[in-house]
Amino acid sequence: MKSSATKVKGQGVGSAYIEQVGLIKEMSDKYTVYENKLKRTPIVHYHTIDLQFFLLKPFLTSKGTSVGYVHMVPETVDSSLNLPGPIRKIFYKYMIRFYRSMDHLVTVNSYFIDVLNKQYNVPREKITYIPNFVSSDTFHPVSAEEKAKLRQKYGIDENAFVVMSAGQLQVRKGIFDFLKVAESRPDITFVWAGGFSFGAITDGYKEIQKVLENPPANVKFLGIVDREYMNEVFNIADVMFLASFEELFPMTILESMCVHLPVLLRDLPIYEGILFDFYLKEKDVEGFISCIDRLRADKEYYKMASERSHNGNKFYSKENIMKMWDEYYTKVYNSLPDKKKRKA
Repeated sequence: MKSSATKVKGQGVGSAYIEQVGLIKEMSDKYTVYENKLKRTPIVHYHTIDLQFFLLKPFLTSKGTSVGYVHMVPETVDSSLNLPGPIRKIFYKYMIRFYRSMDHLVTVNSYFIDVLNKQYNVPREKITYIPNFVSSDTFHPVSAEEKAKLRQKYGIDENAFVVMSAGQLQVRKGIFDFLKVAESRPDITFVWAGGFSFGAITDGYKEIQKVLENPPANVKFLGIVDREYMNEVFNIADVMFLASFEELFPMTILESMCVHLPVLLRDLPIYEGILFDFYLKEKDVEGFISCIDRLRADKEYYKMASERSHNGNKFYSKENIMKMWDEYYTKVYNSLPDKKKRKA
């Protein structure tokens, strides 16, 4: 496993890396996992697209084969970071070259198989879809008593109706629509966990910074929260609301489902093939407000939404995703020429 994802706090790629590596390590009877070692192995799995990984690839894969993880494409970066034109052009060209250099690719959303193939000429046969995974050992519901203690810890009224969002503070994450919804419902508490993981080059940095300096009275910005405390944050909430305009497969959705929170998302085609009916969807601010009002007022509707979320958690269970990875790595290994298998 090759990755630098955990060097930057508060981004989903780091969480995805931790979960995926932990999952494979549980199959220790079949796989030995080395993390960021200068070692030639049958399979080298690249979780991030670092230049040093690219340069060392011929050496590291001389006895095996490469797997590249697709957590981003130029479109998703374009709406996340403000990069100068020439740098953006060079970075995007390098990103696609990195993906093309891989023997195999895994994307966390089937939607991007066509994007990689049709827009960037990556052979379809080398791309496989395997969804993200979150362990229910790490993210899970807590008791009512513990929830009350956590709300006290975070300075939130025990009886408040709490709507949360989580992720980097970026325009594409729908931060301004989140604020519009919050301003329309001053009697509801809104919480955002996350910050500027990439500092001043974040898209919308100056505008968002102004909001942080003087937020609405009913909005709490928690900043970047260490992953070990995120289960607490999910458990102080009643609803997970993500107004993102663009995503691949947010880890925060899976984490919310582990806690059985109703999940409210923007109606995006990209969710249809991965989230099915596990979530609630609306198109705009008015729709978000209406849905949140109903979740607060209608207990049966809230129960239904919570059960949908729980079903999503069961669908993306450890057993299902572990089986997918086991079958995938076995297939990749078996595709090696016999000569390389002997070397490995």
